[in-house]
Amino acid sequence: MRSYGEGTQSTGVVQITHDLGRSVEDEDVLFVEDIVDTGLTIAHLLDLMRTRRPASVKVCALLHKPARRRIEVPIDYLGFTIEDKFVVGYGLDWGERYREVPYIGVVEHADLAH
Repeated sequence: MRSYGEGTQSTGVVQITHDLGRSVEDEDVLFVEDIVDTGLTIAHLLDLMRTRRPASVKVCALLHKPARRRIEVPIDYLGFTIEDKFVVGYGLDWGERYREVPYIGVVEHADLAH
């Protein structure tokens, strides 16, 4: 799932890029998310998952950016809370770039022009 596209701000539109290949009914489900900021993606995913009747659903996030929150969502397991900065690396990308960087780095405003 994604809601960023090419920019550094969520579009507010959640896109499903790949769906499940099997039923999760009566299964315990753990979502592992790179970052929770607005909460829109996780909220959408949790609503969708409830229709599939799992036994339980938990959320694990590497990063949480509460300053951007638009919807309160549960985070059962959390790595780090961060400031309102756009970050890349360690799997986080900016327009499909910088995902492979082996650390989490902040994109400075001066670097935002393509």
